[in-house]
Amino acid sequence: MSWHPQYRSSKFRHVYGKAASKDKCYDCVPITRNVHDNHFCAVNPHFIAVVTECAGGGAFLVIPIHQTGKLDPHYPKICGHKGSVLDIKWNPFNDFVIASCSEDATVKIWDIPKHLLAKNITSPKKELLGHVRRVGLIEWHPTANNILFSSGYDYKIMIWNLDTKEAIISNPVKILDAHKDVVLSMSFNTDGSLLATACRDRKIRLIDPRAGTVLQEASYKSHRVNKVLFLGNMKKLFSTGTSRWNNRQIALWDQNDLSVPLLEEDLDGSSGLLFPFYDSDTHMLYVVGKGDGNIRYYEISPEKPYLNYLMEYRSHLPQKGIGMMPKRGLEVSACEIFRFYKLIPTKSLIEPISMIVPRRSESYQEDIYPLTTGAQPALTAQEWLNGVNKGPLLVSLRPGSAAGNALLQFPETEPLTKTMDLNQHQGRGGKKPLEDLQKPSDIEDKRRQLKMEEKLPKNERTCLSSDFDVFECPPPKTENELLQMFYRQQEEIRRLRELVNQRDVQIKQLELELRNLSMNTGNY
Repeated sequence: MSWHPQYRSSKFRHVYGKAASKDKCYDCVPITRNVHDNHFCAVNPHFIAVVTECAGGGAFLVIPIHQTGKLDPHYPKICGHKGSVLDIKWNPFNDFVIASCSEDATVKIWDIPKHLLAKNITSPKKELLGHVRRVGLIEWHPTANNILFSSGYDYKIMIWNLDTKEAIISNPVKILDAHKDVVLSMSFNTDGSLLATACRDRKIRLIDPRAGTVLQEASYKSHRVNKVLFLGNMKKLFSTGTSRWNNRQIALWDQNDLSVPLLEEDLDGSSGLLFPFYDSDTHMLYVVGKGDGNIRYYEISPEKPYLNYLMEYRSHLPQKGIGMMPKRGLEVSACEIFRFYKLIPTKSLIEPISMIVPRRSESYQEDIYPLTTGAQPALTAQEWLNGVNKGPLLVSLRPGSAAGNALLQFPETEPLTKTMDLNQHQGRGGKKPLEDLQKPSDIEDKRRQLKMEEKLPKNERTCLSSDFDVFECPPPKTENELLQMFYRQQEEIRRLRELVNQRDVQIKQLELELRNLSMNTGNY
């Protein structure tokens, strides 16, 4: 028997949870009293959406992320549903589009204005009509644009293509009817080619969503599953549920063999549901208890013991629901690696909780912020429906790099040069593709910039390069080094362009002053 040390070397061993101060919380929010087992909260870098209590029909609030403090009791709502809202999800590729589903058996897509809401929004952008009973779950596809999955109490999962001009869509592109009871949870793998579901019949199913076939089915009787989650590219599934003795339980499964779990662990005897969240960048898993104030977090490893307990955040205030900020909305200067938004209906409060890696340095910590999923789709809806699979487009979280970054993607079967060529055609939303840098005018600009830089002293030259001297740097040897150099060069080009623009403005101002002086002397 091999000996395993009690303590592992891990950069996330000392991660701690930090609740926001009262002035950075959202107060006086009428949080829903609905007992449905969902998050009831959705967050992106611009807005926080929360399902709210209202008389007649269903509604939810959309609050700007920086508008903390007390909420106006007459704050406008999104209130077009005729029944209670059961789930809300932001479009991962458009921060101003949100989907909602309701007890009225409809799914609605809403456009949120960029300015503050002045009145209630009652007319959706699109309405999806297909379910005959209430719709309890919705999920956006992780890499394809405008593909939405919905699951209802008619035991069906419907796949919708929103790339149409119609405001009312009655025909889904695919209906998955492999379940014999209500679907409690849905989760995609990284490229969205597989869908894992947890059903009220206590079975976990692994489904090919385009073919509609069940690839794997778990019927392990001592674990009654509630929520299931894909663990990134680990080829593993994580589930939460209850044991035979009604203890809260977690289990880890091999994606290719769901007959017996790799790991099974009882947590406690509480009755509340457990919500799992996985961060594929840090390989950290968070388990949030509904009805209590605890957040347990673990580190996932590819080898035994697979699940390594790190710590537990505790609070005396119980949470009814929870929201999660995408990685691109985190505060990297504070070494924040995850952020929850905790719904506390007893106090009508939404409390942000930041998970922080303690570091003394205030500079950007590249080792805890690898390239992460960006806000651009890798595929169109039709490409995905035609059978194409692609991983998410990745971006850097380094401050200042977003303005110049081209989006990068790393499929396993294609070389890096091909990948970068592909993404040159996908640079949109303010991110410049690489081909723009090869125009003749840009080449002339670059030559002028280099000449100007040669005239500068060496220390100023190094400052312009963001503490990175390109003239003394050895060529990259690995893919990661190549990416780092690429981002640094993009940042350097951006800085040099800003410097040139500033000098152009100064030249024009001096020319104007000279012209005014010559006119004044001519008058005399």
